[in-house]
Amino acid sequence: MRTVAFAVTASSLLLTACGAAVISPAASAASGLTAGTATVQDVPIPDTPAGRQLRWFLGAVPEAPIPEEQFPEHFSAAMLAQLPPAELNKSLVTMKDLRLGKILHAEPTMITSEVTTGGKTFWMELAVDPDGKINGLRLQNPVTPKPTPTSWKEIDERLGKAAPRVGFMAAEITPGGDCRPVRALAPRTARPLGSMFKLYVLRAAARKIPDWNTKLTIKPELKSLPSGQLQDRPDGSEVSVMEAAKLMIAISDNTATDLLIHKVGRKAVEATQSRNVPFLTTRELFALKGADYPTHAKRYLSLGEKQRRKYLDEVVAKVPLNAITAWVPPRELDTIEWFGSPADVCAAHAKLRGLKDRRVEGVMTQHDGGLGLDPKRWRSVWFKGGSEPGVVDLGYSARTKDGRTFFVTAMASDTAAPLDEGNVGSELSALAKGAFTLMEKR
Repeated sequence: MRTVAFAVTASSLLLTACGAAVISPAASAASGLTAGTATVQDVPIPDTPAGRQLRWFLGAVPEAPIPEEQFPEHFSAAMLAQLPPAELNKSLVTMKDLRLGKILHAEPTMITSEVTTGGKTFWMELAVDPDGKINGLRLQNPVTPKPTPTSWKEIDERLGKAAPRVGFMAAEITPGGDCRPVRALAPRTARPLGSMFKLYVLRAAARKIPDWNTKLTIKPELKSLPSGQLQDRPDGSEVSVMEAAKLMIAISDNTATDLLIHKVGRKAVEATQSRNVPFLTTRELFALKGADYPTHAKRYLSLGEKQRRKYLDEVVAKVPLNAITAWVPPRELDTIEWFGSPADVCAAHAKLRGLKDRRVEGVMTQHDGGLGLDPKRWRSVWFKGGSEPGVVDLGYSARTKDGRTFFVTAMASDTAAPLDEGNVGSELSALAKGAFTLMEKR
């Protein structure tokens, strides 16, 4: 889960929220440029909604501070509610030398570019909402591709260097649904899950909602913060359970997640696991960590389970989204989160696979999280990760051509400082790929 971190600096997230979006070397290999491109600073930029906003941004930042009346034309209302123009300008004026180097990856609603500012090179990701307005903007250090390890000893050594706290499990999921560990590091220690908690929501939806064509209504009180798309749709819009499930897993859409939790009921999700009771919605977590902090957090933590449920329903539910403010340093990673051990994550994958539900299969195989296993040897890959400041988690299960199923999760965290998400994610992905290869050859 990528939690809210709205600070705009040349070394941290400009805008981020619950979701896992590790940019992999594979994803950045293609530029996606089309015939309708234009150039800025001698670099072609695609003529797409995201490309047009990138072109404007690159031209506006050198003139910062940007006149406040320009912001509503280019930034979504949801983003400006969290990052008012005055706050954005405070950081943009420190980036007046921003210059585009090249386009790394381009889609109609998202574009990743290499930029320089302050004498350093960064990757900048810009995303737009359905109206073509900027609703996501962040800088990160360039991701360096990591080599795939060739032995368990190498995996063990590199895990110890990946982050201050690391959990790991490589296992085989048996036909009966058991997880048989092959290699593990602190497999029973509970850690912050980030958006991997959405596996539990998916299982509850599969068990409780027979017809995934059922429509969910997007109401103001059910909207959350990005990552995602549904928070930008008009109040009263409808989305099917299937679309919500796909968005929840593919782009870690938080509003989609909360809509599904609301549909099945909090206790139905709690029934899929035991560590997280009450089971928080994404909006509730944002409010506890980001609204009048630490008042709500301290009060919530002082209560028992019954009183916590009441506090969520009677107090936290009334916190408006625009009352949630930024945080960049890790916050409450051991107290207010969704928690699970590497063994718990393996069990979540095993139980989802045990449903033998084609809807779940379609949702979980939308992308492989940059794993890049050999398609000649592997039939399919399931992926869900999670991140927030101080957390980078990756979780995969994959089936071989001969029908065996293997699982790998790597969970990294640091309570003292944000992790370099791109490079830590790249390292964990490489270790996971190595573990799958070693298990398949056993």
